[in-house]
Amino acid sequence: MDSQTVSALEIKNSKLEEENALLKQKIIELEERLKNYNSTERYKKYYENEVNAQKVKERNKNYLKKMQKTNPEKLKELRHNAYMRRKERKLQNSIQT
Repeated sequence: MDSQTVSALEIKNSKLEEENALLKQKIIELEERLKNYNSTERYKKYYENEVNAQKVKERNKNYLKKMQKTNPEKLKELRHNAYMRRKERKLQNSIQT
């Protein structure tokens, strides 16, 4: 290799290293911002509060009653899918043990 090719490769390598460092910094910044939205502790605290838990349960119960009247086929489909997921999890647990 001649010196011109080597210097061109070194320049290209240094540019790639700079870009890599910038991208790593950007990833760190985005992960920090994402922590605000994925804070599981905040959600746990919300649902541990008995009043909030009751509100959520009541809302879900009302939604199911409404769906039972308006769209019973959709409700049937949801229940079937839930049954299939439970069945699949049970099989996976039995295979693991």
